This record gives sequence, C-alpha cells and structure tokens, in this order.
Amino acid sequence: MPKVSEEYLQNKKKSIVDATYRVCLRKPVEMVTMTDVIEETGLSQGGIYRFYKDLDEILSDMIANMRSDYNIIARIDEATNDEGAGFEETTHRICNILAEVMEEHLLDIQKINFDLNVLAINEPKRAAKIIGAIKGGNGNLEHLAKVTLPLIEKACKERNLTPKRPPKEIFEFISAAYTGIEMNCILTACYKDAASNVNSTPKPLFDALATTIILLFGGNE
Repeated sequence: MPKVSEEYLQNKKKSIVDATYRVCLRKPVEMVTMTDVIEETGLSQGGIYRFYKDLDEILSDMIANMRSDYNIIARIDEATNDEGAGFEETTHRICNILAEVMEEHLLDIQKINFDLNVLAINEPKRAAKIIGAIKGGNGNLEHLAKVTLPLIEKACKERNLTPKRPPKEIFEFISAAYTGIEMNCILTACYKDAASNVNSTPKPLFDALATTIILLFGGNE
C-alpha cells in the first residue's frame, strides 16, 4: 500500500468499521460476511483488504468503538464511590443505570451485543479471537463485576448481613438474570417474530433484580 498519512488510514478504517456496524444493525452478526461489508462501503474487495485482513479484525475494532460509545464506567464508579449511599441505594442506582442504558440502546448496541453472545455460543474460538484482539480496557460489565464484589463484601462485613445463599451462587444468579433480561428485552424490541407475548421493558425488570439482590444478600428492602 502506498505510504499514506496516519489520519488517512484511521479515517478509512473508521469508514469501514461504521459500514460494518450498519450491516450488523440489519443482520445477525453471525450472518454478516465480508461481501456485505464490501457492498456497504462501496470499496472493491482489494480495497478493503488494504486496511483489514479479515472480517473478524473489523469486528474487533467495531466492538472497541461500541465500548467507547457505550461507556458507563464513570457512572458506575460514581454510584459505587458514594460513601453516603448504603448497600440498598447503591444496588438500585447501579440497576437503574443498566436499565437506562439498555433501554436507550436496545435497537443498536444492545442488539449487536446480544448477537455477539450468540456468536460466542456457536463459535467460541472465533468469538475469543475477536474479543482477544480488542484494544483498550475492560468493558462495562467486566468493570462492574470488579468494583461491586468488594462493595458487597464490605456491606456484609460492616452490617453483618447474612446472605440467603452462598455468594458464589448469588453472583451466578445475577449474571444469569442480567442475560435473561437482556435477551427478553432485545427479542421483544428487535426480533418481534421470535419474542414471547410479554412486552418487556428494562426498567421494571432491573428494579425487580435490584430488590432480589438486596434480599438475597440479607439487606432491607
């Protein structure tokens, strides 16, 4: 490839990533092909391979951009670092943040995240390759898990809370519940033909999850 400026290179790569994102909004990620991306960009096959070696490399950059656009780490830190808020209030704040952002992005970023989870189930090695190539720090949920564990441990110790189930089981339940809420809401919003008759919205479901978490850890609701 002829020598080009870094700005030109990044702009071209961004245009390819943006085109891929548009395709992923229309199709399940697992069904997206390089041909789809080439047609969306208007570039020739040779032209697109000047910037990316394969589709998975593009998907890695797309996910990195999504993490940047869908970054709630600062909001999570604000909620968890508030010394004046107790365990119960903090739990509701975090679940409210998750609900607000999920509702805002159900038809775009959340839809693609859901598709990526399906890809991870069906093609775990490919998904691991895509995720492993992402540049940057942890995503929202990884950060949330990192900061909430010590928060809950502190609350249990200071208030002598008695969890109703072993903490490991509660965390496994929380993960499963989040995935279930995400799946139900996205199926309802994006794949109506595959959705149940229940018209799900994130806010009441996450509010119920917050109450459940509090009670499972022995808090007051």
